[in-house]
Amino acid sequence: MKLSRFLTVLLLAAWTARAESELRVPAFTAYFSPDVEGAEMSGRSGISGWNDPKTSVLWFGEIKTPGQISCAVMLRLTASGETKLRLTVAGQTHEATAKGAGDSLVKADFGSFDITSAGYQKFALESLNAAGQSAGDIDALVLSGTTVTNAHFNLKPRRNAASVHLNYPIPAGTNIEAFYCEATGVEEPLWTYYMACGWHRGYFGMQINSPTERRIIFSVWDSGSEAVSRDKVGHEDRVTLITKGAGVNSGDFGNEGTGGHSHLVYNWKTGEKQRFLVTAKPTDATHTIYSGYWFHPEQKKWMLISSWKAPKDGSWLRGLYSFSENFGGDNGHLQRKARFGNQWLRTEDGKWIEQTTAKFSHDVTGRADRFDRFMGVEDGQFFLSNGGFVTGFTKFGDKFERPSTGKSPSDLDLPPLPEIKHD
Repeated sequence: MKLSRFLTVLLLAAWTARAESELRVPAFTAYFSPDVEGAEMSGRSGISGWNDPKTSVLWFGEIKTPGQISCAVMLRLTASGETKLRLTVAGQTHEATAKGAGDSLVKADFGSFDITSAGYQKFALESLNAAGQSAGDIDALVLSGTTVTNAHFNLKPRRNAASVHLNYPIPAGTNIEAFYCEATGVEEPLWTYYMACGWHRGYFGMQINSPTERRIIFSVWDSGSEAVSRDKVGHEDRVTLITKGAGVNSGDFGNEGTGGHSHLVYNWKTGEKQRFLVTAKPTDATHTIYSGYWFHPEQKKWMLISSWKAPKDGSWLRGLYSFSENFGGDNGHLQRKARFGNQWLRTEDGKWIEQTTAKFSHDVTGRADRFDRFMGVEDGQFFLSNGGFVTGFTKFGDKFERPSTGKSPSDLDLPPLPEIKHD
């Protein structure tokens, strides 16, 4: 009886160890390459419509313990279907064939791979089938072995890189009427927003919207707590457009709070410094005019993007920050990087204060799902980097200081605003 009980305990321990050393990485966490929209992705069913052998499926994960790792892919095929696949890990390539079983999952087993060093690894799945033939509907990448015990993969459907921020302190008791910041895009993946001048009521920066369109964006939030639809925001809480620059589009925005949006379609260049200035002018105890100015690199002069009147405010600029955001998850595996430098604050009485310190923060995605998020100092400027599955990370709350330039903006020949009518 004692021996039987002992064997039971041993078997249970062995089963537990085996369960703990197997990791199922859902297909809905993967990416497609080179066309990031090369197949269909669903947060429930995974990958379907994969019939182009030129499209690869990529997973990324951090392996902390080098050693052998066994890899398989679970998928669905029609009962008469067959697929041939290739998996490449750490420079090693194995092939596998799977035959369909209708609605039931089948396994393509690629065997073991040697992981010789800790860090992020790419798991690249290729179709060896003819063009137009389904490679199968992919359900998951299944990993096993001692190397996966403490491995880290994002297991959630959100595939965006973490949003990362620079937070700038304001001297206590200081009324800030203007915030100046320069931003330079270093990497240029689609669906990236490099925001230079953020404050408690809005944000101002540059965005990559498509392969052919880039924008300069200035937006101001409404008052109140509506997060989704501006149709639900009353007149007393709405920001109102005062004026906008030539060629600037304006309208509403929602789904991230609500407010007034404006943008100029302009093909800003990666590696070229862009200059931004946001100003605040309280008109009374309850309203403030916020204006966004951008220095046009070709025209070599400042232009107004737009100016908005914000209700239930009456204050100066506060909560100053910059950020880098990946607003489209299809390419969250690509690295984004921008430099932010020469930050200056102008006080109510016209005195310029150089801002040389900043503190790092990130969104909830950076808390436990995506650790490839960084801040630092480079070429005398702060930088932010997110995505790319780069080993290492910057801790939330870490503070950095950049070298002083001593060069406040001295060429602020700004377009005049129209006379503001008070409510």
